[in-house]
Amino acid sequence: MHNHQQQAIMKSPNSLYSRRRRDISSSGSAGSGTPERPYNSPASTYSSSSSSHKSNSDKNPVKIAARTVAGAFIACFTPPEKVETNNNSLSSCGGHSADASDASSGSGSERRRLGIYATSNNSTHAREPGNVKFSMDEIYKATKNFSPSLKIGQGGFGTVYKGQLEDGNLVAIKRAKKGVYDKNSGAEFRSEVRTLERVEHLNLVKFYGYLEHVDERIIVVEYVANGTLREHLDCMHGNVLEYAARLDIAIDVAHAVTYLHTYIDHPIIHRDIKSSNILLTENLRAKVADFGFARLAADSEAGETHVSTQVRGTAGYLDPEYLKTYQLTEKSDVYSFGVLLVELVTGRRPIEPKRELKERITARWAIKKFTEGDAILTLDPRLERSAATNLAIEKILELALQCLAPNRRSRPSMRKCVEMLWSIRKDYTELLASDRSSDSRSSNTIREE
Repeated sequence: MHNHQQQAIMKSPNSLYSRRRRDISSSGSAGSGTPERPYNSPASTYSSSSSSHKSNSDKNPVKIAARTVAGAFIACFTPPEKVETNNNSLSSCGGHSADASDASSGSGSERRRLGIYATSNNSTHAREPGNVKFSMDEIYKATKNFSPSLKIGQGGFGTVYKGQLEDGNLVAIKRAKKGVYDKNSGAEFRSEVRTLERVEHLNLVKFYGYLEHVDERIIVVEYVANGTLREHLDCMHGNVLEYAARLDIAIDVAHAVTYLHTYIDHPIIHRDIKSSNILLTENLRAKVADFGFARLAADSEAGETHVSTQVRGTAGYLDPEYLKTYQLTEKSDVYSFGVLLVELVTGRRPIEPKRELKERITARWAIKKFTEGDAILTLDPRLERSAATNLAIEKILELALQCLAPNRRSRPSMRKCVEMLWSIRKDYTELLASDRSSDSRSSNTIREE
């Protein structure tokens, strides 16, 4: 192996729709020691894989019982009503502007469980998402021969185009660079496709299909029109993302990653959870994208505790223990999620080289403020302060502190993060409603006087 292959490979934190080659099956070895937010029920977001993908592990009575109990436990967390409606989750940008750093920038079908995020297809002849093998003619037609006007992203993997299928569905078509593959590229590409076929969740970008023909390797996924979370935090869409919306997005992402870690036959580690890999719908629903670095987790039933593999990820989000030991577990995603929580509170990027030295690593700065009792000073200055927001900031940073623990064993599971976030949102909503009620009574009193 060449020296450059042994080095940690990192992405720019702002690579929209970018994808890299993955090592889903062959680049690592298992260690001997491992390892919906729908307002009806948290458990309903965890959609099962199709029956054709079920393994013998599903027949294990102990596993079935454990999953049943887990589902019932999660269902106990009753979701609160939405704090804001319509466009109230966005307000006009002004004052503080984001300090963009130099580091910037399912298989599924219409039979999938419908919930608040589900997007039923209006076309009567819609092509179902999933394991579809596209032809080059279809791809050329969808992208108008890869028209530059339809180009929506560029990354190390290649170029992304907006396309429209014959049934009217809008898709993102990721076309790999023809020169970036080595002799193992075919196996890696097929491994990525097989992984995408396994997952089906309302907070994961939907997989439509792929094409592999001669030197063309193309992946077709759902098109999400409202940009990335990072763009919204940077106010690139003209509005400030309100705190209630940020809480909801955190819960969406936590649900998606919990599904990957817990609710499929063989858990998957995403390895690149970051704000530029989280796409937002027009209703500000979050969808986790880009499985370019995803990796099958270790088989805990076989006594494995980790997967030994080359480091991949994005600077600022990388689990330091994974970086040091090359031992990958689900807790590496938990660490990245902790960084994301800090991003949502502060609005800042994980690394901001233009700031003074003590504030350049955002998570380190924010956690220090929190431990000193000054958590409110970390709040994105474009957001309005309130008793409800102050309380939520404290609790979010407390959760982030746990996720960012140096030792992976000290970090919570993603499922635990979901439970804690639901509790935080419930308290936030109730206190916000109480504040508004008090303000209303005060206003009425003043008018009477």
